Amino acid sequence: MGECLRRACPCLETLWKRSFGEKPPSAGGGKGTGEGGGGGAGEGGGEEEADPQEPAPDSSSLYTAVWPFEARHQDELSFREGDLFRVTSRSGDWWTARRTDPSGRVLETGIVPHNYLVRAESLRSQPWFFGQMNRFEAQGHLLAAGNQDGSFLIRQSEKDHVGHVLSGKWGQVSPSWTKSRVPPTVRSRTRVKHYKIHEAVDSFFVEPSQIFFSLVELVKFYEWNNLVNTGRLGSVCRRWIEWELPQDQFSLEEELGKGHFADVYRGRWKNHINVAIKIIKSDSELDHREFQREVQILKSLRHRHLISLFAVCTAASPYYIITELMEKGCLLTFLRGPEGALQDTAALVDMGAQVADGMSYLEEQNSIHRDLAARNVLVGGDYICKVADFGLARVIKEPFYISDDKKIPYKWCAPEAISHGKFSNKSDVWSFGVLLYEIITHGGIPYPAFSNQEVYQQVTKGYRMPAPAKCPDFLYSIMLKCWSHEPSERPSFKSLRLQLDGSLYEMG
Repeated sequence: MGECLRRACPCLETLWKRSFGEKPPSAGGGKGTGEGGGGGAGEGGGEEEADPQEPAPDSSSLYTAVWPFEARHQDELSFREGDLFRVTSRSGDWWTARRTDPSGRVLETGIVPHNYLVRAESLRSQPWFFGQMNRFEAQGHLLAAGNQDGSFLIRQSEKDHVGHVLSGKWGQVSPSWTKSRVPPTVRSRTRVKHYKIHEAVDSFFVEPSQIFFSLVELVKFYEWNNLVNTGRLGSVCRRWIEWELPQDQFSLEEELGKGHFADVYRGRWKNHINVAIKIIKSDSELDHREFQREVQILKSLRHRHLISLFAVCTAASPYYIITELMEKGCLLTFLRGPEGALQDTAALVDMGAQVADGMSYLEEQNSIHRDLAARNVLVGGDYICKVADFGLARVIKEPFYISDDKKIPYKWCAPEAISHGKFSNKSDVWSFGVLLYEIITHGGIPYPAFSNQEVYQQVTKGYRMPAPAKCPDFLYSIMLKCWSHEPSERPSFKSLRLQLDGSLYEMG
C-alpha cells in the first residue's frame, strides 16, 4: 500500500524521507523519478461532480500556474503562482479551468491565459525550478529575507548556449573541505554561486564524476552530498510574494537618463547588487497613474528580451521602480558610441532580432508598447538587448487601442496612430521598421530633413525613407514591409523574428 501511494504521489517524497528516515540516494542509479514529481497533486477525493456538459477531466488535465495573474474581466480567474487547475476546455489563448486545492476540491471556475500554466507533472512544477532567469534575478531571490544558508534554485539561463544553472546561497567555503567533513556553523561571508548543469542525451551533471538521468535526481543527490567546494543543498529558495521594499535598502549612484515622468539612476541594493532605479517625478500630474501602470505591466511580462522588474518602493514619495541594470545603457547611445561603431552588419541585425523576439512575446500577450525606439531598448553584457520603458504600454483585447494622448513620437508612429490615435501590435511593427533604420545607421536620426509635421504629411502621401548606406537589401525589404500603409499588410513580430534569425544564419 505504501509503495503504491509513493508511486501515485511522488510530490510527497521529501515528506516520506523525513517521516521514515530513508537512506540518502546515490547517483546514476537508474531513471527513477525522472522530471516529474508533481503529477499526484490534487488527485485526492472531494472533487465536485463533473459537469455533464464538459468532458470529464483526467490526470493529464492537471496544471499549475507559473506566474500570478490578475483578472481583468468577470469571466477570468485571478490566481497566484503555484495554484492548481483542472483544465476542462482548451480554445485558443484562453482555457476554461477549475482552480482546485491540493485535495482536489474545486474552488472556482473561469477562463485563464493558457501560457501562464504548465502541466503539473512537468519540470516547471518543481518548487526549485524558477524558469528562465538571469544571474541578477537569481541573486535577488536568494539574498532576500527568509533564505537560509544552502537555499537554492535551478533556472534556465537567458543565454541560449548555457542551459540550466544551479544557483545557491552559501557562506564562504574553504577549498580544503571534503565530503567527509562537516562545514563550520559560522561562515565569514554569504555569497551566491552559480553552477552550470551540463546536459547530454538523458544525462545531467555538475561534476563529471556524478551523472544523473534527471534534474530531480541531481537535486536529491546534492541534498545529501556536498557540491564541489561548497555545501549541501538546503531549503528551496523562497519566491518573492511582495514586490514592495523600503527605499533605505537602495543607494543611488550616477544618473543614467532623464525622462518626462522619471529619471533613471544606477544604484545598489543593500550595497551588494547593481540595479537601475527609476524615480518617478513627484511634481508630475500623472506620476501615480503612470507608476501603477508600468508596475502592473512589468509584473505580468517576463521574457529574456524584456527588462525584468526587481522591486518597487511606494511607502514614500518619490516612488521607485527597481529593475535589472543593463551595463551598456540605451541602444541609441550605444550605437552612437565607439563600441557601437565597431559592430558589423551581422551584429546589428542580431540586435534587431533580439528586439523582435521580445516584441513577439508582447504580441502573444496581447500587449502593445506604443513607444518602440532605440532610446527605449537597453543593452547589457554580451550585447543582450531588452525592450524597456513600458510607460506607454497597454494590455489590449481589441485590435486597436484608442488614445487621445497627443504626446506621441511622430517619427516612429504609424499613420493611423497619428491621425486617429489607433495603436496596435501593427503600429508597433511600423515603429520597429524605424528602429531597424536606427540600428543599421548606428543611431541615425529618422527622416533627418523633415520636421514632425512634415513627416506625417509625406508619409501619408506614400513617402518612405530610402535605404541607408550599406543596408542589406533583405533588411530594407523588411523595413518597407513594416511601413505598409495598411496595418493588415504589415508582418507579425513572430514573422519578423523568424526572418531576422534566418538572415543571420545565411550571413554565417
